[in-house]
Amino acid sequence: MAKYTGPKAKICRKFGENIYGNAKYDKILSKRKYPAGQHGRNLRRKLSDYGLHLKEKQKMRHTYCLMEKQFSNYFKKAAKAPGVTGDNLLQLLERRLDNVVYRMGFAVTRMQARQFINHGHFLVNGRKVDIPSYLVKAGDIIEVRPKSKGMKPLLEAMDKTEVTSPYSWMSVDKENFRGQFNSIPAVSEIPVTCDLRLIVEFYSK
Repeated sequence: MAKYTGPKAKICRKFGENIYGNAKYDKILSKRKYPAGQHGRNLRRKLSDYGLHLKEKQKMRHTYCLMEKQFSNYFKKAAKAPGVTGDNLLQLLERRLDNVVYRMGFAVTRMQARQFINHGHFLVNGRKVDIPSYLVKAGDIIEVRPKSKGMKPLLEAMDKTEVTSPYSWMSVDKENFRGQFNSIPAVSEIPVTCDLRLIVEFYSK
């Protein structure tokens, strides 16, 4: 699966916020609050209507570390499901296993969570799952594989994140390297700053 391998600090500066979660990007943004590039500091160009819609779509896509085709497929799935399309989209993205592992504090970033999952370090309901896009369901138990509990990168990541989950829709027991995805969160609970309405309008044009 293709993935973005370019400078993530440049993306954060483009959107003016730390969309990846790593603390190092907060430091970069505190020093350089303007977009990257030769004219970034003095850029005053007003975005067109299309540009505003595109920016929101790109912002959410990069937040969840997805390529364009992946993101588009999620939108199509959200549009076919009953309910509000924008809400469906965000809830689908939150159910991705790499996002859940990140939210539970077993990884510092979604990209690190994806790497851990690809290498087979996590179990879902007792079975190894090495697919980052696996959609977690309410009640699923996510835990570190026994053989992986002493892995240094995992332990370092857990030390850098909160002891318990700050999110109401999941519970975490770090001492036992496990957590539970209790329910699909309400959109109002999900800490994402993207404008869902603009994203839906972008794909509806």
